[in-house]
Amino acid sequence: MTTTMAEAPILEMRNISVSYGGVHAVENVSIDLHEGEVVALVGGNGAGKSSLMRALAGARPADSGQILIDGEPQAIANPRDAKALRIETIYQTLALADNIAAPGNVFLGREITTPWRTLDDGAMEAATRELMGRLNPNFTRFNSPVRNLSGGQRQAVAIARAVHFNARIMIMDEPTAALGPAETTQVRQLIRQLKGEGIGIFLVSHDIHDVFDLADRISVMYHGRIVGTVRKEDVTTDEVLAMIILGKPPDEVSTEDLAAVR
Repeated sequence: MTTTMAEAPILEMRNISVSYGGVHAVENVSIDLHEGEVVALVGGNGAGKSSLMRALAGARPADSGQILIDGEPQAIANPRDAKALRIETIYQTLALADNIAAPGNVFLGREITTPWRTLDDGAMEAATRELMGRLNPNFTRFNSPVRNLSGGQRQAVAIARAVHFNARIMIMDEPTAALGPAETTQVRQLIRQLKGEGIGIFLVSHDIHDVFDLADRISVMYHGRIVGTVRKEDVTTDEVLAMIILGKPPDEVSTEDLAAVR
């Protein structure tokens, strides 16, 4: 699916602020996301990326500001509210139950039951096989506990869970962290497929290669604020690194700044 910025965003976060005690983790941040778009959210440790995304996921509601879906204000007080709005989060830890297999993880907390209120393992496995056939046709280990899966396979299970429950907006936290080159390639392909299906993705990443490979736009945070949001094709990796390190908007990054981050 090709996205044009002329289309209205599916999500807008306006003037979001989040504080922990006296510390302003996020201060008056506005950001938006379009259907079938990947927006990378980057910045150093403590820049506010995770706090901003936790507000969207309902894990730590914002102290002030507004979240709009399709132009309509929405209250997100907890993760259930976010899921009801088709916002799914894939944390770096993946939140998988290591002792059960892929179908049980895809349906974790939302299990299919029989008329006798027992788990319908067959229905859950069939649905998972159909879903994996679309997302990752090479996945075959449907009956193995996920602790025995590779990092890329585990990531595919977490993505399958979000997709099965009709995610429209997905938050992905460091999706390729600790993966080898082949698995990183697999996960990047999964993200491209989600984008092609019209899912809007916030990609939180320290990997500048992931960012430039996958993102349409890049939003840089620094000390709780948005330094700038740029289209990938309009900037170089050095310019983005300068924004991350120096906290300067793109039009204020000088030749000397670029030399300093190389």
